[in-house]
Amino acid sequence: MDELSLRLKIADREYPMKVKSEEEERVRKAAKIVNERLKAFRNQFGIDDKQDLLAMVAFDGMIKYLKEQENHQGNNKADQLLDEINTKLEERL
Repeated sequence: MDELSLRLKIADREYPMKVKSEEEERVRKAAKIVNERLKAFRNQFGIDDKQDLLAMVAFDGMIKYLKEQENHQGNNKADQLLDEINTKLEERL
C-alpha cells in the first residue's frame, strides 16, 4: 500500500495529508464536495465567515449520514423479518 502526499484546498486553505493510494480518489472527491457545499451555502445564505460555513457543511453532512444510518437500520430489520419468514416456511416444507 503506497501512501501519497496530497495538498487539498478546502475553504481557501491548504491541508497537507497522506493517504493510501486507493483512497486518493475518494479523498479528492470529498474535498470537492465540501467546497461545492461551502459555495452553495455562501450563495444561499450570504455568509462569508469560513468557520460558520464549515460548521454548516459539517452539520448538513451529519444529517445526511444519520439519514443513511436510519435507512440502513430499516433495511436490516426488513432483512431479519424476511429471514424469520423464510425459516418458518422452510420448517413447514
